[in-house]
Amino acid sequence: MEKNIRIAAVGDNCIDFYDNTGEIFPGGNPVNVAVYVKRMNGNSSYTGVVGTDYFGKFMIESISKKGVDTSHIKVLDGKTAVTHVEVKNGDRILGDYEEGVMKDFKLTEEDIEFLCSHDLVVTGIWGMVESELHKIKDRGVAVAFDFADNPDQKILDKALPYVDYAFFSNDNSNDEELHKFMKYIKSKGPSIVVVTRGEKGSMAYNGNEFTKLGITECEVIDSMGAGDSYIAGFLMGVLEGKSIAECMEKGVLSSGITLGYYGAW
Repeated sequence: MEKNIRIAAVGDNCIDFYDNTGEIFPGGNPVNVAVYVKRMNGNSSYTGVVGTDYFGKFMIESISKKGVDTSHIKVLDGKTAVTHVEVKNGDRILGDYEEGVMKDFKLTEEDIEFLCSHDLVVTGIWGMVESELHKIKDRGVAVAFDFADNPDQKILDKALPYVDYAFFSNDNSNDEELHKFMKYIKSKGPSIVVVTRGEKGSMAYNGNEFTKLGITECEVIDSMGAGDSYIAGFLMGVLEGKSIAECMEKGVLSSGITLGYYGAW
């Protein structure tokens, strides 16, 4: 009998506003992961905050339609976060970010109890919950964290001791440089360190060995959400008891689907 996997995503959400077309897409790293988990037949929830504007209503309705539990999304008086986006040659270029009510996002004890009812909690550098991760870790719940491509040292220091699966993005460093970096990150607490490298594929380190995996050829329409898709696939693999290489393969397959259409999902 297959395990009923439950992943809690918590932190930022934002409307991706495509300036050159006027299109809007719901997104944000934790939101995207929650949706992709559902796409792979897992169960997921999203905990965060939206504003009282149209975008807030649109965000909640969009996430709900994907089957994600939205019971812990708070609505605060103000504007929902917006990221301005432009697409050039299949690559998305991020412009201005309007934080809106996200600046007032704080977890309550009831939120933490809810998060800890899942198998794993995933967040990232814009989620504003790094100071609360110890409460989740103390209850024996696994934590995954997306540090993206420019990790803030303060966030690293706060989060790493309580993170089990640390994700980074780096398509500039060579293998030797990455090995040194990943060993350093591993020494700070995580069980597994993963770096996605764009066209170079990805690399994982568990303290004993490095595992590398290339990319799968696919048509690239829009790269929005590709990294989050990889994270969702990798974490589903972890909770399914797969090997690191198999988790990476699951991440690559998930990412390939997302690259084939506009918007994160």
